[in-house]
Amino acid sequence: MTASNPAIATAVQRVRSVLKRRPETGLHEDAPATARWQGGTRVVASHANGAQVLTDLPSELGGSGDQVTPGWLFRAGLAACATTSIVLKAAAEGIELAALEVRAGSRSDMRGLLGMNDEAGQPVHADPSDLHMQVRIEVPGEAPDRLRALVERAVACSPVPCMVGHANALALHIDIAPA
Repeated sequence: MTASNPAIATAVQRVRSVLKRRPETGLHEDAPATARWQGGTRVVASHANGAQVLTDLPSELGGSGDQVTPGWLFRAGLAACATTSIVLKAAAEGIELAALEVRAGSRSDMRGLLGMNDEAGQPVHADPSDLHMQVRIEVPGEAPDRLRALVERAVACSPVPCMVGHANALALHIDIAPA
């Protein structure tokens, strides 16, 4: 398994060339994720192409605990997006990966999910804290500094990690169905 795939490098170069000539072609609406409640704490998230992911909460919060949580999906998206960006950057630079693994982790305080206050009476935030990624990359014969720089450049232009770093505001629109 190698990431110095000429097909990836060719595709990246082709898209870069088009975007240099016509930057407006890079702007597009991202595929929406639609989540539908399935009862209890189960939710199914769907993509327009038919792909679905089932989530549930742990048993201590009334869920079955037999599915991944929405928070885990976020961390999975963070890790997968960073991994993909590193693969693209490595292929574009002709670097042949022997192994690549990205692990995304965080800490959460369940009191935030439940709208509780801390001991001082302040609201506990529901967002995870101590968000971190650990990248393990292996490229025989390549200088560690070059690999570190490759990873840093790739993550700096990886959409999900960038979204977290820039903390985009969430526009919330609510439709109330008639009774």
